[in-house]
Amino acid sequence: MSLLKVTGIQQQERGEPILRDIDFTVEQFQHTAIMGETGSGKTSLVKIIAGWVSPVQGEVFFNGERLLRIPEEKLIEGHKGIAYLNQQSELPGFLRVSQVLEYVNNLSPEEAQEIYDICQINHLLQRRTNQLSGGEKQRIAIARLLTTSPTLLVLDEPFSNLDTINKDILKKLLHDVGERLGITCIMIAHDPQDTLSWAKQLIVLRNGRIIQQGTPESIYYSPVDEYTAGLGGMYNIIEAADSKAFLAQWDYKSQPGRLVIRPEQLLISHDEYDPVFTIRDIIFHGPYSLLVVNNGSFSLRILVGNRQGYKTGKMVRLHLPAGSFHILP
Repeated sequence: MSLLKVTGIQQQERGEPILRDIDFTVEQFQHTAIMGETGSGKTSLVKIIAGWVSPVQGEVFFNGERLLRIPEEKLIEGHKGIAYLNQQSELPGFLRVSQVLEYVNNLSPEEAQEIYDICQINHLLQRRTNQLSGGEKQRIAIARLLTTSPTLLVLDEPFSNLDTINKDILKKLLHDVGERLGITCIMIAHDPQDTLSWAKQLIVLRNGRIIQQGTPESIYYSPVDEYTAGLGGMYNIIEAADSKAFLAQWDYKSQPGRLVIRPEQLLISHDEYDPVFTIRDIIFHGPYSLLVVNNGSFSLRILVGNRQGYKTGKMVRLHLPAGSFHILP
């Protein structure tokens, strides 16, 4: 039995459909990220999963139990065993953090302490909530949810407006929530760097529909369309009319179709049979650089290390390993 089963979900807002025929399952410990552009229906979907609103059609089953509808079958939003952190979660003002946590805590001191350790908030317990940074408030809000002993934690864009340091702390927190507490997570996130290394399943929404779902690797390297490719990060696109000529540079043969190639799939080569490109631009990205190269017919972006002395105007050969391109359906 799946931990979560979503079937036939339809939702409307002001008479307009915002979710259409949503079906998927989440197994226990199968951390799931929901991706999509703004307005694609992500927040509406997780509110239904968390039991905050009811769909106009369809059902959600949690541990085999159907979530009751609001307000027809129950008046209080939420569902036992599911904790939901929305984008507007606020802490009570001017209270000490320890007081905020004590109000909802039903755990033993030892269990509570493990949550405080995971959330890295021990040093914040005596501060007042109006003395906290955004990242600190986020971790305390999550700790407050964890003290309710949920089986499923649902997070709506938890990395939003966080700096890199606080993002890294939160990523470790979410990892430990799964590993140490055995809690399954569903998360909305825009940045692929926040999801690809964490999720076991990705669900891609567009215009209220699921257009692709699968492992991060399958969606990253085999996207169903250019929209999905873009959600995964940087990519090169070769139009269908040019695909045969492009692949012929490496003596590959293929049916015509739009090609998606990730920048890291193109390699600098010293093989005299590989085509020559000229470096037109170099964009520094810290541990690596992005080279923009062109050979008169095609312009590409490739990733390289920063210690190899590349300069604009320099010519390089590129190798495209067999199978390192995806033909869009």
